[in-house]
Amino acid sequence: MAKKTRLQSPTGMHDILPEDQKYFQKIQDVVRQVAEFYQFQKIDTPILEDADLFSKGIGLATDIVSKEMFLLRTKGGDLLALRPEGTAGVARAFTEQGMQNLPQPVKLWYFGPFFRYEHPQAGRFRQFWQFGLEIFGESNSVIDAQTIQIFYNILKEFKLKNLTVEINSIGDSACRPYYKKLLASYFKSRASALCADCRRRLKENPLRILDCKDEKCQRIVTGSPQIIDHLCEPCHRHFKETLEYLDETGLPYHLNPYLVRGLDYYTKTVFEIYAEDDGGRQNALVGGGRYDSLVRMLGGRDTPAVGGAAGIERLVQMMKSEAIRFPREAAPQIFISQLGNLARRKSLKLIEEFRQKNIYVAESLGRDSLKAQLRQADKLGVRYSLILGQKEVLEETALVRDMASGQQETIKLDKIVQDLEKKLKK
Repeated sequence: MAKKTRLQSPTGMHDILPEDQKYFQKIQDVVRQVAEFYQFQKIDTPILEDADLFSKGIGLATDIVSKEMFLLRTKGGDLLALRPEGTAGVARAFTEQGMQNLPQPVKLWYFGPFFRYEHPQAGRFRQFWQFGLEIFGESNSVIDAQTIQIFYNILKEFKLKNLTVEINSIGDSACRPYYKKLLASYFKSRASALCADCRRRLKENPLRILDCKDEKCQRIVTGSPQIIDHLCEPCHRHFKETLEYLDETGLPYHLNPYLVRGLDYYTKTVFEIYAEDDGGRQNALVGGGRYDSLVRMLGGRDTPAVGGAAGIERLVQMMKSEAIRFPREAAPQIFISQLGNLARRKSLKLIEEFRQKNIYVAESLGRDSLKAQLRQADKLGVRYSLILGQKEVLEETALVRDMASGQQETIKLDKIVQDLEKKLKK
């Protein structure tokens, strides 16, 4: 007889178990609180989008589009993609839903799952969660600085150590083409030492080489031309103002002349925020920047925009490594023990009466043994155990046991919620 195969989650996909749900919920609560303070509104976009959205918005030559997207063909022949990131979908919704006609700027935030076919590793999965903030309709450099500050403020809420901002400008369509030619010339003379991916990137978009994590390529990158020396006057002024605003906030940052991000829609400011783990290693938690051309690329009007996103799993991993804990959830104060079907029926009603008074109760309605139920009540550390048997139900009463002293008293059912509410306040 063939051995039965136990089904498991697909490679790179993971279950978010109850102990991690506490972290996810806390992160979402903090993001919502901070986002709403800055007048952001929540948006949810489809997990499936037209694949062209990402090839146009992110760029065909990027690793995300060329290697990492999950694609599927519908029965009608449409090519769809599981969303690999959030900004393109939010920009599509901004255009499609007519938000360019709203008072500007439009501020949106999101929290949800995304998908990339990449090598799974610690804190990195093929299905992963992110939260993001996007601001449409504002070109002033102060918004770049404020966006960085908002992400920094959110991370500070989690008491992470040594947060640092890395920042750069990658120019725009006026100055970037010349810089790309300089890069291409520099890397062409060193092509034999580049990894296979970077030799391909040299032909398609040499900027992508700056983002390569291969150690050999990184050594070659050091010493390559820096875009900060080749920005046009408007981009240089925009970046200078952004840094001046950051100076005013007091945020710790340093200029990384080789920071480019892995998405083609970025223009001008790009940034990442890092936290230090116990081993002194820097972990990137947030990435973002300005993308003034994206809305037009997706068929909308010219609309300046800036935003970013943070990976939830990596943030949870950092919080665990820092032994960051949250206040315990509300524990049950009462355990309802029952014997027999009549008592079970009455227990269902009592549970709802306690819920309406916001009194947390525990129960084990499927068990018949009173001894086992009282043992469970003791393990939970409740203050009172309410005991219902057939006799008590017929007499419209219940036995209430003080779990600390062991003393018992009989209380009428129509007064029991009120009486226990008073006892719990003592």
